[in-house]
Amino acid sequence: MANQPNDHLFQLIKSLSKAEKRGFKIYATRNSSDDAKFIQLFDAIDKVDNYDEDQLIKKLKGVKKRQLSNLKAHLYKQILTSLRLTGINQNVDIMLREQIDHSRILYNKGLYKQSLRLLGKAKGLAKQHNRITLEFEILTFEKLIESQYITRSLRNRANELIEESGKSLHTLSNYTKLSNLSLRLYGIYIKGGHVRTKQDYESIRRLFRRELREIDRSNLGFFEKLYLYVSYSWYSLITQDFLLQYRYAQKMVNLFHDNPNMLEIEPIWYLKAKHVLLEALFVLGHFKKHKKVVKRLENFVDNPPTRSNENLETLGFIYLETSRINSHFMAGTFTEGTKMVPRLNRQIDKYAQQVDPHRILIFYYKIACLYFGAGDNEKAIEYLNKIINYPDPHLREDIHCFARILNLIAHYELGNQNLVEYQIRSVYRFLRKMNDLNLVQEEILNFLKNLDPKNRKFIKEQFRKLRDRLLEIDKMPYQKRPFLYLDIISWLESKMEKKPVQEIIQAKFEQNKRRY
Repeated sequence: MANQPNDHLFQLIKSLSKAEKRGFKIYATRNSSDDAKFIQLFDAIDKVDNYDEDQLIKKLKGVKKRQLSNLKAHLYKQILTSLRLTGINQNVDIMLREQIDHSRILYNKGLYKQSLRLLGKAKGLAKQHNRITLEFEILTFEKLIESQYITRSLRNRANELIEESGKSLHTLSNYTKLSNLSLRLYGIYIKGGHVRTKQDYESIRRLFRRELREIDRSNLGFFEKLYLYVSYSWYSLITQDFLLQYRYAQKMVNLFHDNPNMLEIEPIWYLKAKHVLLEALFVLGHFKKHKKVVKRLENFVDNPPTRSNENLETLGFIYLETSRINSHFMAGTFTEGTKMVPRLNRQIDKYAQQVDPHRILIFYYKIACLYFGAGDNEKAIEYLNKIINYPDPHLREDIHCFARILNLIAHYELGNQNLVEYQIRSVYRFLRKMNDLNLVQEEILNFLKNLDPKNRKFIKEQFRKLRDRLLEIDKMPYQKRPFLYLDIISWLESKMEKKPVQEIIQAKFEQNKRRY
């Protein structure tokens, strides 16, 4: 995984676009001289590729090491202030915050009616753009002014504010409960992936139903509906109900189509909705529709409805590249898929500061699967080792476990039988420790342990027996999870028919694509 500098100021400056750097210099020099120390520090950091405080001190005239910390803090604040000023007209949240701040200033000056008038405009804007928390904050401020001062701004104003506050609090309560539920389900998935047993299923099912009972689902607003659909998407993913996931992912996408004004304000959520839809289509094997949605996602990323920013670019990269890799998995075009790996690595390095580690682990696993499917087992092992050697095995435990299984198979393909025998016991202990040893993994480990490559007379029969056993397991509830990570059955069939694994998958794809 790419080394990431740990200095926040360095990271912030390196994230700035040319226009943002130019805007900062104009802002900074307007209130300071060109030779101000914090501007010197900005220029010095901007010119280097790696952060080195000792080198910075040498380049800054009149700055001692003990002064650097305060100077960095001042520069950090100035850059954020500059970005806030340039972003006011492009971000409704920043715009609303400014209006609330201005209202507070007017209130402190004793200009209560002016403050209320500005708050009223801000409240209308917040309602228009579904800014639930800001609308409630504005209402709370309005009540403060009305309760302390007799403004006589409107008759029955107190009753109106009470009614508005009640509706806003009800909406905010639903919003909070649903967003908490979606976040909780996300955490459960990141920790353990899909359900493994009936007990796991019943546990998540009880939690989900209990939380939904606490929510009034009548007259839901935009974000309440969004978080409800997101919660259902996470729940269906965890429980491996991919048809349900597809339905609610489509509801997420349709929600934006029904509210086109939110597409410009919340492009990140629209990206997320498209991603979830593509993931469901991938698992369900709907190649043609998957291809169409990928094309629409490409168009959206290339032509966003609002000014692009680092967050939009980063998530666009993650979701688009993930879907492109999945397209190769579905069609069995692994060799062609490996051609995108150099570009993908450059992008991972480019967005290293913005991409969280679990996303990078997933990319490494998918790249390893591309190389494995293409028959390049050495390259597959190279990327699997990036996962196996990652210091926190509890981050995406499922990825860590399946990386070790695929690593054993790749070494077997290379003829490293002694290494396979040596590592099987270690992998078995690891899976036990992670509480992740399922029937598929146990069958594969036993198979590799007992397989005798020298006994060619019976080896084909051993492959056939394992394939038949895995086909039985695939029909069992809660045992489909391993097949989502590794098409082990196609690999076994490739060994039986003495063909490359991608040829087996391509043949299956040609048979199945007529259905979709």
